[in-house]
Amino acid sequence: MNDTISLLMNHRSVRKYTDQSVSQEQLEAIVAAGQMASSSSNVQAYSVVAVTDPDLKNKLSECAGNQAYIQECPVFLVWCADLSRLKKAADTHQPGVPSYEGAVENFVVATVDVALASQNAAVAAESLGLGIVYIGGIRNQIETVSELLGLPEYVYPVFGMCVGYPDPNHGAGLRPRLPQEAVLHMNGYHAEQNERGVQAYDETAVRYITARTNGQRTSSWSEQMAAKLTNPSRLQLRSFLESKGLNKE
Repeated sequence: MNDTISLLMNHRSVRKYTDQSVSQEQLEAIVAAGQMASSSSNVQAYSVVAVTDPDLKNKLSECAGNQAYIQECPVFLVWCADLSRLKKAADTHQPGVPSYEGAVENFVVATVDVALASQNAAVAAESLGLGIVYIGGIRNQIETVSELLGLPEYVYPVFGMCVGYPDPNHGAGLRPRLPQEAVLHMNGYHAEQNERGVQAYDETAVRYITARTNGQRTSSWSEQMAAKLTNPSRLQLRSFLESKGLNKE
């Protein structure tokens, strides 16, 4: 165990913040750390929009299901997959030659790039004593979010991230993860490990959620995942992505 691993092992989502601001220097350092993440073929197919304007944060909060911490955090980062720069490069250096910015492969590359950069940024923020929480809810009304942020063609918002100093009473504890038996497979995939791991994790998850909610919720992890998978969510994403020129080929 070293300081880096210790920091990673103590990650928790923070949904309550103090009034202390995040400086421009801190913000730039966080994004710079994100930029040093691995990137497929160095495409760096992402952009991040830092939102500090209270009115804009309120509107984004409404789009994300009225999550109050979007309004309360000092900085709300919207991480975007961005193939517009690549399209411009192709048009500039290969005019008249068909380009494939709308291909599924490039969509996957851009989305992975966003995830890698944002997680680097999250660790950097936590190393500075800040807290973060990812916000997938911005995809609830992805068209409106894109309009509010002025996102051009070949760009889509993947998720948001609240950043700020954790309130001492934020109450977020460490959420237990799947046992490594269900995740780490040696020299091939072993389905039976998943079964054993999920069975064990269900027991852990029931104890965790029961304690966290004072008995108001007692469902296991697999029950929660079954409910999630059998309820349609954000089915408008395909048509939105295609309208942006993405995920088409």
